[in-house]
Amino acid sequence: MSKPLLRIGTRGSPLALIQAEAIRSRLATAHADLAAPGALEVVTIRTTGDVVRDRTLAAIGGKGLFTKEIEAALLAGEIDLAVHSLKDMATQLPEGLAISCHLPRADPRDAFVSTRAPRLLDLPRGAVVGSSALRRQAQILRARPDLRVVPLRGNVETRLGKVSDGKVDATLLAVAGLARLGLESRITELLPTDLMLPAPAQGTIAVETRAKDERLRRYLAPIDDAATAARSTAERALLAALDGSCRTPIAALAEIDGSNLRLQARIIRPDGTECHEARLRGAVADAARIGREAGERLRAEAGPGFFDLPIPEGTPV
Repeated sequence: MSKPLLRIGTRGSPLALIQAEAIRSRLATAHADLAAPGALEVVTIRTTGDVVRDRTLAAIGGKGLFTKEIEAALLAGEIDLAVHSLKDMATQLPEGLAISCHLPRADPRDAFVSTRAPRLLDLPRGAVVGSSALRRQAQILRARPDLRVVPLRGNVETRLGKVSDGKVDATLLAVAGLARLGLESRITELLPTDLMLPAPAQGTIAVETRAKDERLRRYLAPIDDAATAARSTAERALLAALDGSCRTPIAALAEIDGSNLRLQARIIRPDGTECHEARLRGAVADAARIGREAGERLRAEAGPGFFDLPIPEGTPV
């Protein structure tokens, strides 16, 4: 085939390429015309988050750092669909773009990785934990204010290497990413959600398209997972209500039981000294309302100024 039928845009990290391949494989299985050699092309695009490694994500702008350039290529017609980790996407998409597909959600939890202790709670006093995610930093400090948390940037393999090399005593990584890379053996502890509630939409691969591209919607419909879409809708509605970004420690997890959806949400001061939680349930069909109401409840409970706290500074290890 001289020209691909569809061009799939993605970041070039090993994990991002695995996620793009998951979409490519499913599309090829679902549609005979996409199974032909050369029908699907993967296009790698460098994003701001990939290029700027000497500052924390919060310091360089929060959400959109791993999606902006890919979305620009999508709007320009240089690619036909974009594959993202949904947790990296802003709640307000660029005009003309839409999320058109969710793959079944992987394990949304965080993993503790360390050579110093079998559990996060067992780390010695003063141990150094590397993480650039404010959500993780805040929950670590809430559970263990005696630990020292430092920014840690880089792809999964790089961060694991900094633990192995002793630059930090431990780090936290998404279980889903480790599993997709075949690195489950590096997990020291699967962190319970009461200790470390995950990021909204963590573990979910999403596909973004041009909003009016009906051809792409038809291609993607057979591989879209409705349960994951509902859970993501609730968690992202919460984020939108809180105006959440990488500059705000927000955690959430929606789960489905039959026709019911349960949402647990948490906002934390960056230093872990104050935490507010909300738990709501309702019909799956009301996922957006549940998320919005949880966000409104947390905002009212936290009061003015909670989201205007200074963001911790620091040069990544």
